[in-house]
Amino acid sequence: MNETSESIVEELLTLNQQLLDAIDGGDWETYTDLCDPSLTAYEPEAVGQLVRGMEFHRFYFDPENRKSNGAKQSSICSPDVRLMGEVAVVCYVRLTQRMFADGGTTTTANEETRVWQFQEGRWQHTHFHRSRVNDVTL
Repeated sequence: MNETSESIVEELLTLNQQLLDAIDGGDWETYTDLCDPSLTAYEPEAVGQLVRGMEFHRFYFDPENRKSNGAKQSSICSPDVRLMGEVAVVCYVRLTQRMFADGGTTTTANEETRVWQFQEGRWQHTHFHRSRVNDVTL
């Protein structure tokens, strides 16, 4: 990978972390700035349906809907970035840590693939697929 490609990969990983931080922090303004308005998604909350646009996601950013949640943060593990001209695919495992009001904690893992497209001089998040990681017993 050349120096230019390496800097693009770093930029994409930084943008991706900013996106996750916006999700964790309920920062709708940053989230919508990073996302293309026609964002599409497959995610567990959509129960197998393709979600189009931003309205489905807005529900999760509403302060009234977030009141019952405690602090949370996400970490990107084992990222892989594939550049294809003006499109990039960022794949990783997302670990989300949550702390509840009663002091309890939990950590969940999701496999995520996020598609970014270079539009009008900047990278925009255009599609993602998120799947929960299940424990496997052999």
